[in-house]
Amino acid sequence: MQRRRILQGAAVAAAAALLPASARAVAAPAAETDYPEAQWFPASTSNYTAADRPSEYPVERVVIHVAQQTFSETIGIFQNPAKQVSAHYVVRSGDGLVAQCVRERNIGWHAGNWDYNTRSIGIEHEGWVDQPSYFTHAMYERSARLTADICDRYGLTKDRAHIIGHREVPGSDHTDPGVNWDWVRYIRLVNLV
Repeated sequence: MQRRRILQGAAVAAAAALLPASARAVAAPAAETDYPEAQWFPASTSNYTAADRPSEYPVERVVIHVAQQTFSETIGIFQNPAKQVSAHYVVRSGDGLVAQCVRERNIGWHAGNWDYNTRSIGIEHEGWVDQPSYFTHAMYERSARLTADICDRYGLTKDRAHIIGHREVPGSDHTDPGVNWDWVRYIRLVNLV
């Protein structure tokens, strides 16, 4: 048991060493996350609403976003108390690293619609909607595993009614994840897990 903890600590330290210096300082062990494969990069408490989901609000969907930023810039925005925005997770393009920024019990400010914020988990993806080269196999695969895990834990059907794009949120003026996001591939991967 102690050897396992030592090995887990070494693995976390090795993974953290691969992160850019700006992100390394705030990464914490995966044991603190809702999703075991995620690393903890906490958003500012000014950028989400503390809650007790699913007791207060049921989780009914996953909202897929593209950040229009790099991974590190997205984390920085969520950690800046003046920005008033956050998502629960951010997925990095190159290797699919999953960062958790807001606990799932809390309400991330990601959808631009309060009702949807209260009833969804938001997943940001590094990149830009008009640059499909950011949508790597590693990103799709790791994001799909995360989404499948969320769907399993909250009893959500793994379909487009429950896994939506930011542009599909009522009242949204966003276009993400955009026309280059491969929904057929993504939903297939979510269902293969």
